Amino acid sequence: MSTAMSRNGSISVRTTEQGLPLAVTVEPDQLRRDPRDLASEVLRLCKQAANRAGLARREELAAAGLSSEMLALTGLPKPEDVARQELAEEEEYEVEPQSWLRSV
Repeated sequence: MSTAMSRNGSISVRTTEQGLPLAVTVEPDQLRRDPRDLASEVLRLCKQAANRAGLARREELAAAGLSSEMLALTGLPKPEDVARQELAEEEEYEVEPQSWLRSV
């Protein structure tokens, strides 16, 4: 399971590794948004949480000694893939970059 949150913290989701939502929290002011925009944001956050969960699983498997060849066969995302996707989504949604994988 993994969690992702909107930039201002008003929407958060907790998902399975496959991106299925287990919990969605939406601040009341966000309910005034266009329903399509709100749904798009929730789906984006579900994808983000799933990617982060996949990355965590990849790291667990690597720590357990799985070879890089075997890790590649799992299809789990690599850190650079997750960072690239999060930054691309942030540009698309016109927010400042906030990827938890970027250098500070």
